[in-house]
Amino acid sequence: MITTYRVENGKLVVGEAPSPAALPPPVLPDQPPLPAIQPVWIDLLQPTPQEERMVERLIGVELPTREEQQEIEASSRLYREGEALFLTAPFMYGSETGELGSAAITFVLTTQTLVTVRHATPKAFGMFAARAQKNPTMVATSDGVMLGLFEHVVDRLADILERVAAEMDRRSHAAFKLAKSRETASAKDAALKDALIALGQVGETTARASDTLVGLSRILAFIAVEKETAIRKENKPRIKTLARDVRGLQEHAHFLNDKATFLLDAVLGLINIEQTAVIKTFSVVAVALMPPTLIASIYGMNFQYMPELEWSIGYPLALALMVASAVLPVMYFRRKGWL
Repeated sequence: MITTYRVENGKLVVGEAPSPAALPPPVLPDQPPLPAIQPVWIDLLQPTPQEERMVERLIGVELPTREEQQEIEASSRLYREGEALFLTAPFMYGSETGELGSAAITFVLTTQTLVTVRHATPKAFGMFAARAQKNPTMVATSDGVMLGLFEHVVDRLADILERVAAEMDRRSHAAFKLAKSRETASAKDAALKDALIALGQVGETTARASDTLVGLSRILAFIAVEKETAIRKENKPRIKTLARDVRGLQEHAHFLNDKATFLLDAVLGLINIEQTAVIKTFSVVAVALMPPTLIASIYGMNFQYMPELEWSIGYPLALALMVASAVLPVMYFRRKGWL
């Protein structure tokens, strides 16, 4: 799907249908006509080969394939071809739905047009498009659009990390508070399980956010030294501000990840303590029942001559021995502090 953005008479024009233009004619009959006015921003969401060919004819450069977008080498993600810059980075999406994911998005920047090639929809893109409707100057230039998208991505990541930090504090506080209480074992188990799930989600979120921030920092470092016309001089301060914000968020994400790891170890320690207490109880019960079992086994033997079997007090004596042999180990364990 192609969505185009351009400013006309001070208003934002979004997604107008292409019309014939005085530009190079189609090479193939099935190619769609080019727009009469070249847009400032062309957003390609899961583009078809035909849509890709149309945009390639419009901007005069070849778009990277989806396989090329997945390359991890820096030289394959950040490079220049002629007057066009190709910038690719992974972006997190799905945090509002709970289905987190990361998808590589490519920014093809020319002096006149920005092309974004993506196969997912981070919320920051929709937020930027909605604000551009109210303030068309946000899409006045191609590099301004790209930096505006980056700013919305950074703002969105900051909100996500703030929400994650608050959720992590709430869940961990509830888990530790319940662990110190006299609630039932089942209630404690449920609380610790919830804390584990929440901390696991925190770890995944911070990891994907860090991945996005690393990609953004590489892009900003690449375009910060750009001397050509793709990045206008007046936008250089925005790049420095973005780079500073990204570094701050990276440090915060790293802190949250370390905190989540610490809390995860602490919760696992609480679970181990609960399990150890249960195992210790079973062990004590087993040890306490061993002497009575031995006594019962002895008097359950089928020997013909066992004097105690003929005693009038034999039966109560055997029961007393069983009780005493079970109680004495428990008293010993309590005296030692093992119970």
